[in-house]
Amino acid sequence: MSIPEIETERLFLCAPAQDDFDVYRRFYADKVGSAAYGGPLNAEQAWRKLAYDIGHWTIRGFGMWSAYHKESGNMVGGAGLVYPQGWPCPELTWWITPDFRRQGLAMELSKAVIGFGYDHLEWDAVRTYMNDENIPARRLVEKLGGVVEKRRSFPDGLDRNIYILPQSS
Repeated sequence: MSIPEIETERLFLCAPAQDDFDVYRRFYADKVGSAAYGGPLNAEQAWRKLAYDIGHWTIRGFGMWSAYHKESGNMVGGAGLVYPQGWPCPELTWWITPDFRRQGLAMELSKAVIGFGYDHLEWDAVRTYMNDENIPARRLVEKLGGVVEKRRSFPDGLDRNIYILPQSS
C-alpha cells in the first residue's frame, strides 16, 4: 500500500519505517514523556508499537505518519488516525518527542491529519479521545475547536469523552 505524504509549514509526514525505531524506543522509554501513550515501554514493546503503526495502514487504509522537522531533519514524533480493534471509533492521535514540545508542532500535525480525514478519507467527522488526566491533549483539542460529542466506556475499562473536531480552515 502506498502511504501518502503530507507537508506542513515546518513538517514532513511520511510512512513510519524501521529506521524510526530509535526515536520510538527513546520516546516510549521516557516515563514522563510517554505516560499518556501507554509508556514507559521496553524496546521490544516499542518495536511492537512501530510495527502496529506500520501495519495499521494495510489493515484499515489509514494510520500514523512519522513526522520530521524540515529544518533539522529530525523525527519529532508521529500523528495520524487509528482505529484499534474493539474501540468505539477511529481517532486522531499524536505524540511529540520532549525536545520538540511547546513549539506548536502538535497543533500543526493535528490540523494536517484532520484535513486528511475530511478531504481524502471523506469522513463525516474526525474524532479524538484521551484519558481524563491528559490535560495537555484536552487543551490542544479545545484549541482545535473540538467539542464533546458523548462520554463512552472503552475496552480498557476507562470512561472518556469523545470529541468531534471541525475541519480546519
